[in-house]
Amino acid sequence: MSTQINIATYKNIFFLGIGGIGMSALARYFSLNGKNIAGYDKVVTQITEKLQKIKIPIHFNDEVSNIPIKFLDKKNTLIVYTPAISKNHKEYNYFKNNGFTILKRAVVLGLITKETFCFAVAGTHGKTTTSAILGHILKESGVNATSFLGGVATNYNTNLILGGDKISVVEADEYDRSFLQLSPNIACITATDADHLDSYGKVDALEKSFKDFTKIVSDKLVVRYGLPLRLRQGKAQVNGITFGLEEKADFQAKNIRVEKENSVFDVKTPLEIIENIKFQMFGDHNILNALAALTMANIYGVSLEKIKKALRSFRGIERRFNLKINTENLVLIDDYAHHPTEINAVFQTIKTQYPNKNKIVIFQPHLFTRTRDFAADFAKSLAQFDEILLLKIYPARELPIKGITSKWLAEKIRKINPNIKLITLNATKISSKIKKENTVIAMLGAGDIGVIINEVCENLQELNTLEN
Repeated sequence: MSTQINIATYKNIFFLGIGGIGMSALARYFSLNGKNIAGYDKVVTQITEKLQKIKIPIHFNDEVSNIPIKFLDKKNTLIVYTPAISKNHKEYNYFKNNGFTILKRAVVLGLITKETFCFAVAGTHGKTTTSAILGHILKESGVNATSFLGGVATNYNTNLILGGDKISVVEADEYDRSFLQLSPNIACITATDADHLDSYGKVDALEKSFKDFTKIVSDKLVVRYGLPLRLRQGKAQVNGITFGLEEKADFQAKNIRVEKENSVFDVKTPLEIIENIKFQMFGDHNILNALAALTMANIYGVSLEKIKKALRSFRGIERRFNLKINTENLVLIDDYAHHPTEINAVFQTIKTQYPNKNKIVIFQPHLFTRTRDFAADFAKSLAQFDEILLLKIYPARELPIKGITSKWLAEKIRKINPNIKLITLNATKISSKIKKENTVIAMLGAGDIGVIINEVCENLQELNTLEN
């Protein structure tokens, strides 16, 4: 049924969960394309406030009476929802019981990609950064693409890079197999580490979904070298291209170094070598993200010189190794890392950039199932830091699981590193626990830690001013 829906026939689109990063990008897109937009979300955030500033009405209490009257016209209103919306949600059930057309966000994104030449970035890590870099490269190179991002790109201060309606850049989200709704022409897979076992149950099912994703790519598939995916070759099948730091990769990043405020590296492709690419993000994982975007843009036809120029001006993504404080004595880093592999990547970057500083991590676990499924790996990744401050588990869409708590996780960490403390999500308390001398602090997590860090930052700056 959903494949037969023509979004153009709807005047109004109502979003249930409009404050989600992916949902808000769609809301912006349709608003800018002349649709009437409104929505519900559970809490006020910076995202919802930005949407309200462009005159999108949003309410925060789940009551049908809060829905603007024009959005009760089922003939002219499309309902878009996120899986985070509970099945007992009053407004959701009103729309369902009254015959409205209701689509998941992934389906709507899929309908957009079906009508465009689509670049899709998949993988359990790196999707947001890679797609934002790719969107920036295309824009700077004169390719008129619209990019739907899972984070706020610093260059644009938004999660939507608006372009034409012929080319799209999207994140291909593996959660709930959402990426199988897309119609990608050129796609990339950055990583296939185990995650979202609440949705998949077993790792084998997750791996199968990535294999299924490769089958829907129509033109070119770009895969990180070494991933357990067989690249199909031959007539009428997708051509597989690899990227990585390894010599055997088709696109290889090499000679990586840090010069002043930039990472600098060279890239070898099957046809040429380009040297001294400057990039304002650090760490091998971000070099790989840049390389993935470079590979996709280059095989589309963008020259390496144009890509090099665009990479030089890319200024990153909010909550992706953002330096909130960067002084001689104190560094405060904000990062979305919520998986052991991502925590390891942050630690290795800190270890390289700040080898002689005391390293503190403040971590908010995200989801009870993820904490349970990867507890041993979380313990190992967090224990690498000199000190660990552990917050309560952020539940997101889940109900508590008996016995799965931050205290339970802390005991596992303490067996490896005894320098761990449990702490509440309170900016003043967090700030008071932090050493201010020769210290680098990483605040990590995908929950509301991303909101409170701004207050922590202000507290630390005030304390630093008073002490000096």
